[in-house]
Amino acid sequence: MTADSEYIYGRRAVAEAQNGRRGVRRVLTADAHGTDELFRLAGSPDHQGVVAEVDPYPYVDPESLLEAPQALIVALDQIQDPQNLGAVCRSAEAAGATGVVITQRRSASVTAAVCKASAGAVEHLRIAQVPNLADWLATAKETQGLWVYGADAAGPAAYTTADLTGSVILVLGSEGNGIRPRVASACDALVSIPLRGATASLNVSAAAAILLFEALRQRDS
Repeated sequence: MTADSEYIYGRRAVAEAQNGRRGVRRVLTADAHGTDELFRLAGSPDHQGVVAEVDPYPYVDPESLLEAPQALIVALDQIQDPQNLGAVCRSAEAAGATGVVITQRRSASVTAAVCKASAGAVEHLRIAQVPNLADWLATAKETQGLWVYGADAAGPAAYTTADLTGSVILVLGSEGNGIRPRVASACDALVSIPLRGATASLNVSAAAAILLFEALRQRDS
C-alpha cells in the first residue's frame, strides 16, 4: 500500500468499489495470496476472501449537496460507531438520498469497516465532512432554504407530521447523547418516532431508515 491508498475488504464492498466513484488499484483474493495475508492487509477476519487496494475515499464538497433539487440529506452529529455509520449510509443510498454529512471531529470517517458495514453503498453515496455541523445547517437554511428536522426521542411531534416532500435535512445524533444542544437549536423542528415497547430508544441506523423511507413515501404519494 502507498501513502495515497488504503485497503477495503469484503466481497460486496469490493464489488461495489469496482463500479463506484473511486479507483481500485488491485484486488487480492485468498486463493492467490492466502487468508493470513488478507487478514494482515484488512486488519479484520471479516474479509470474506477478498481485499482491494483503493484510492482514498472521495468526499464531496458539502455545499454541493445543498444545490440538488428536492434534496434529501442525512446529517449525523458525531456518530462514532463505524457499524452505525455504515448502516445509515446503506439506508441513505437505498432510499436515493442526495448524500450524508458527517462531522470532521469526534465522528467515524469512511473506513474499510464502514465500507463493509454499508455493503459497499458508500462507493455510490455522496458523503461530505463539515467542521461545524450547526454552522453548516444554518448556512443550508439561510442560503438554500432547506428545512431541517432533528430526530429526538423527546420531540414534540411525530415524524409522520413533518413535511418531507421539499428539500430537507434529517439530523440524527449519537445514541449516548443524541443531538447536541447547539445542533438541535439549528433545526426547524424536532420530531420523534413513537415507541410502544420497553426499549427507550432506537439504534441510530434504524431511526435513519424510518425517517428516510417516510420521506420517500411522502415524495412518491
